[in-house]
Amino acid sequence: MLGLGGIKEKLEQAKLKAEATKLRLDSVHVEGSSGEYVRVISTANSRIVQILLNDEAKTFSAEELSRHTLVATNVALEKARSINETEMAAVARATMPNIPGMPSLESMFK
Repeated sequence: MLGLGGIKEKLEQAKLKAEATKLRLDSVHVEGSSGEYVRVISTANSRIVQILLNDEAKTFSAEELSRHTLVATNVALEKARSINETEMAAVARATMPNIPGMPSLESMFK
């Protein structure tokens, strides 16, 4: 069983690992698209880094272009969210201490 000092040390390790994972996820890119017209590139931390339009999309009305951009953005952000949640859950499972009286982390991340 971990004493208070051991728990504190484990929590600090978890914090450092989470911060390192967040930094790494800034370099992981995902893409969402709406047909062949609009592509949106996001990091796994849900930061939009690029929006690309094909030549045909450049002729769309503002409303149509907006609709395609929203679809592509939402697809990219959903992919980013999924990767982020999976990676952060893995960090928590690997680093968080088993604290008596708390539910096990394995049951929380299933």
